[in-house]
Amino acid sequence: MRFYKFISILFHPIVIPTIGILFYFYFIPINVNNYVKATVLAFIFITTYILPLFILILFKKLNLIKSFKAESIQERKTPVVIMIIIFYLLGSTFRKVPNLSDIGLLFYATCLGLICIYTLFSLKIKTSIHLLSIGITTGFFFTLTTLYNENLIVLVSLLLLLSGLMASARLHLKAHTNKEVYIGFFIGFISPILLFYCL
Repeated sequence: MRFYKFISILFHPIVIPTIGILFYFYFIPINVNNYVKATVLAFIFITTYILPLFILILFKKLNLIKSFKAESIQERKTPVVIMIIIFYLLGSTFRKVPNLSDIGLLFYATCLGLICIYTLFSLKIKTSIHLLSIGITTGFFFTLTTLYNENLIVLVSLLLLLSGLMASARLHLKAHTNKEVYIGFFIGFISPILLFYCL
């Protein structure tokens, strides 16, 4: 059980964007220097990890959520709306930056995925945000395989294996049902692919 908790914490949704950008800088041939990469990475870490963590702590202090897990649909609504706004602004910012516009696609896809999840709230369906986040990253690099004609099959396969491990962890911890896990990954995986052909 401790192993599954460790996996859930290590690959928490607020950590995945930073991991995704690390993979992006390592595997994708882009014309930017290391200083720019470090600056971008720090900016993304602050806006997608530090800021959401601060918001969760604030919500806990204000008793808007019972725990940091935000298990109920009602507890998840406001944090999800805030993250939709954050990721939309990040997407809009990076789509305008030369040589880094692909990162904008990643954040727009995250925004779209979160909108889908929020829409499902109205149907009383709670979706796994862990699987949404890893699904988005997997779909993003699958899309870049076509865009750059790069062989990223090893990375995509690694992300698929990680998705399976994360799904097992969420199910063993009884945090989600099979349906919630599958829906989360599917929405995540398809979001960057849809946006790639729309943007």
